[in-house]
Amino acid sequence: MAGSAKQFVVAVDDDFRVRESIESLVESAGYAPLMFSSAEEFLQSGTLLGARCLITDVRMPGINGIELQRRIRTERPELPVIFISAHNDDETRQRAFDEGAANFLYKPFDAVELLEAIRVALANPQ
Repeated sequence: MAGSAKQFVVAVDDDFRVRESIESLVESAGYAPLMFSSAEEFLQSGTLLGARCLITDVRMPGINGIELQRRIRTERPELPVIFISAHNDDETRQRAFDEGAANFLYKPFDAVELLEAIRVALANPQ
């Protein structure tokens, strides 16, 4: 459980069903979910400073997940980023970790595995 003070977990994914699944999962674990359909929408929302963990898809129209991670590093270098991807691409996975990713999961992701990744990320900010 996240504790009495809700921690904002942000998810950015262009697939509504994935956002819906993450939102339900995050909320059931006691966190406060914030969902965005694009990196641009998230960056313009003004919620970056309140986020405690970011879950993002790798491949999205416009700004992709790797570029999103790069952009937020200037303001929030400690923000843990968990990637989720439907594409088994070792090069992209390695690039994400080289740039500080907290975790990298493949779709369809296991709910328990994602919750554990969030728990670990929140316990060990970068």
